[in-house]
Amino acid sequence: MIGRSYGGKSLGRASRTGSVRIQRRQSGGLKAVMQSEKGLQELFIRIDSGFEEAVEQAVEKMA
Repeated sequence: MIGRSYGGKSLGRASRTGSVRIQRRQSGGLKAVMQSEKGLQELFIRIDSGFEEAVEQAVEKMA
C-alpha cells in the first residue's frame, strides 16, 4: 500500500530514486519509505505471518 508523500525529503546522500528503507515491523507487515524523484513516499508492505524476516532481507538486498 502506498501512503503519504513528503516532497523535498531524502533518505540520505547515498540514496537514489527507487531506494527503499525499512523503518519498522508492524502487525501484518513492514513500514518503509521509498526515495522518489520528488521526495519520499511512505509504503506498507503486507506480509503473511512468519515471512517477515525473509521479506525484510529481500527488500534490503534490492537496495
